[in-house]
Amino acid sequence: MKEEHMETTILLIEDDADICEIVAIYLRKEGFRVDIANNAEDGLGMFRRSDYDLLISDIMLPGLDGMKLVQSIRNYSDIPIIFITSKKSSQDIVAGLNIGGDDYVTKPFEPEVLVARVHARLRQHRAFSANTGDSSAYVWNDGWLTIHKKRLDVFVDGKSVTLAAKELQLLLHLLEHPQQVFNVTQLYERIWSLNGDSDERTVMVHIHHLRKKIEKDPANPKYILTIRGFGYKFGGEK
Repeated sequence: MKEEHMETTILLIEDDADICEIVAIYLRKEGFRVDIANNAEDGLGMFRRSDYDLLISDIMLPGLDGMKLVQSIRNYSDIPIIFITSKKSSQDIVAGLNIGGDDYVTKPFEPEVLVARVHARLRQHRAFSANTGDSSAYVWNDGWLTIHKKRLDVFVDGKSVTLAAKELQLLLHLLEHPQQVFNVTQLYERIWSLNGDSDERTVMVHIHHLRKKIEKDPANPKYILTIRGFGYKFGGEK
């Protein structure tokens, strides 16, 4: 296990020294390299200077908060991002996912659980990256929506659109299975790579934002269709 992850580097941004020490110990035991920053400004500088595979960040940081930090990072990187925070309300969780977080772990937490989520996020991200580079890559274009699977480019009405990593993965997954209906649990397990009870809010938030970015009329979607009582499907026709 350790040998497999020797080249994997994680950036941990957290102002609590005790949490930093514990999390770093558990991650390093798994063979990960861990760099630590105690505030968002330092963390952002480290992120820009180095090539990280995953980011773990607190939300409540001195100075620039974790939300604004992630918004900045999402302008040029799709690496997995896990929030760790004491904020537990639905609004806080939704906000964290909305701005580009891939996962949300509330304090206090068991270090083993965080490590398991790190493994899950890295597996999912690597599998997705490998799949987008295979020979089955294709282009979808119906005049309004254009999707280059291999290049991971999306255009709406001829204009480039930036999608969050999970939004893009949802879109490609549905596109690759046209007219097939997926329920919330299936989408959560396939896109977020977590088994067990699905997080309906997570899926619905990402579907909502994906529709706002690609649909001509998000209230009456053409591409990401809701099949009441069943789930979602890609309904576009070339």
